Amino acid sequence: MTEQKITPCLWFDFNAEEAVAHYLSTFPRSRILTTTHYGESNPARKGAVLTILFEIDGQRLLALNGGPHYKFTPALSLMVNCDDQGEIDALWDKLAEGGEHIQCGWLTDKFGVSWQIVPRALPELLGHDVKQTDRVMRAVMSMKKLDIAQMEAAASAQ
Repeated sequence: MTEQKITPCLWFDFNAEEAVAHYLSTFPRSRILTTTHYGESNPARKGAVLTILFEIDGQRLLALNGGPHYKFTPALSLMVNCDDQGEIDALWDKLAEGGEHIQCGWLTDKFGVSWQIVPRALPELLGHDVKQTDRVMRAVMSMKKLDIAQMEAAASAQ
């Protein structure tokens, strides 16, 4: 596998270990790659975890214990392409624990990170003509958790 060129860095308010543990328990093919600790450059945090480089299904992310200076917004989200409704249901429930269900497959987890839980077939369902796209988007806009069967019905309707 080639090295991932771009790695998203998630800034946490000194709860990166809890967040990473939650993500690793949510996604079965996940692991921690490296952990770094604060040193002499920050005597107040010396020995505490600074960063955790981890993987979720082959996607590398960096969790940074940066403090309360920055907050997550939905302007950046992590999109998970799911193979079937069972995967959508499981991830939707697990990631939203302590967080908030939004709309159109979006949720915010208890750490403030925004996620999109979508079917892998979304581009195909949206189709290549404006009428199909409009039908599917109307269906999507009426949902919180996405329902593949309803999206497929909208895509095939005439």
